[in-house]
Amino acid sequence: MTTMTLDPGARQSGATRGGVRLLNAPLSSATWRSYAYLWLMLLLAPLAFAYVLATVVFTVGAAVTVVGLFVAGALVTGGRWWGSVYRGLAGYLLGTEVASPAARPPRQGFWPRVGGALGDAVGWRALLFMITTLPVTLAGLIVSTACLVLGIGGVTYWTWFWSLPPELAMDGSWHTPPGFALVAAGGLGALVLWPVLQRGVVAVPQLLTRVLLGPTAVSLRLAELERSRAGTVEDADARLRRIERDLHDGTQARLVAVGMQLGEARQQLASGDTVTVGELLEVAHTSTKDALVELRELARGIHPPALDSGLAVALETLSARAPLPVTAQVDAAVEARGRLAPAIESIVYFSIAELVTNAAKHAHASRVHVLVEALFEEKDGILRIQVLDDGAGGATVVPHDGSGLRSGLAGLAERVRSVDGTFGLSSPVGGPTVVTLTLPAVPAVAEGGRHTGTGGDA
Repeated sequence: MTTMTLDPGARQSGATRGGVRLLNAPLSSATWRSYAYLWLMLLLAPLAFAYVLATVVFTVGAAVTVVGLFVAGALVTGGRWWGSVYRGLAGYLLGTEVASPAARPPRQGFWPRVGGALGDAVGWRALLFMITTLPVTLAGLIVSTACLVLGIGGVTYWTWFWSLPPELAMDGSWHTPPGFALVAAGGLGALVLWPVLQRGVVAVPQLLTRVLLGPTAVSLRLAELERSRAGTVEDADARLRRIERDLHDGTQARLVAVGMQLGEARQQLASGDTVTVGELLEVAHTSTKDALVELRELARGIHPPALDSGLAVALETLSARAPLPVTAQVDAAVEARGRLAPAIESIVYFSIAELVTNAAKHAHASRVHVLVEALFEEKDGILRIQVLDDGAGGATVVPHDGSGLRSGLAGLAERVRSVDGTFGLSSPVGGPTVVTLTLPAVPAVAEGGRHTGTGGDA
């Protein structure tokens, strides 16, 4: 066991600094900004209460008419503006930064738009905030102001006690130097306590701001899924365009050339020039083999045939074809679970293939180690993939610029997130680079709803 001895001088210095900070707290700008926050909240409270009352009245009473529905929906969505005002106050005066909720999704048609406005959860949550913070702010301001006035009054009591009526002044026995000193000490204690009390009374509005005016976990998750879905659709569309371009510019051009060569050979055969026919057939044969190679490469880019035999076999094949030594280790628990969903296996295979290519092309690594293991922290488990290379390091995720195919680490991270996975990167300059992926270990399902792995009936 290691024992650490603290220097008494350092301990005394730290205690002194703590005492100075405690005494300076009543004069700090943060304390007075939070106090101003309570006053501004109280000044806004009557307007906010009137707005909420008008919204409820129009929603309940005037909703029988089309105009009433429209006005009520506009008032509900207007709560978003109030929410932005309160978030701005919290950010500027309390330093509490709260992200804005997601924008309202566009709707087509009059009734869908009115229904979306009336059911705007963000607006209703803002209205709830405006009501709940009214008593909280009032009570907090009263308590805080009482403590502040008591502290200032106690410290300065000796200067103005004579102006009080006899029935309001303290007993005459306090009007002595020791009595004044004791009252001043009590006032000083109240002033020192006031910043602590102030932080406590604004903690509730801060919490309500985060809970009611910020985005919910469900909305954040939905927004993330929408972004991932949009990225996946764009990625798939770009890949299809690339495959079409490769087929048109490569394989199709070769097959057209083969057709022309065979046509010319037929003409030469009719004329009896067998030498030229042999040369043309040789060229056509070579072009056909090249076209077949290109088709195999395209097919392998869409779905590697090795994946049909399982992830472990596919990674062995990938390691054998890699441009540098690759050690692939698949945990026995992964194989024991049986086959994974095709989408998961494809993402694992192509992610590892891209990371190996990056290590050889950009990091100039001499070897790569791949580890695939299963974790059983959830019901269906988690698949964790770690790819380590001994290259130069310094890898970064460059955000996608919105043009063309997502590639590189940004595209890889996007594909992983599209299936509710996570992407982690550790790449200090000089290496090593470690990329960690976690994916849901979703088992493959065969026809009839039966798992192809060891899970039995679904």
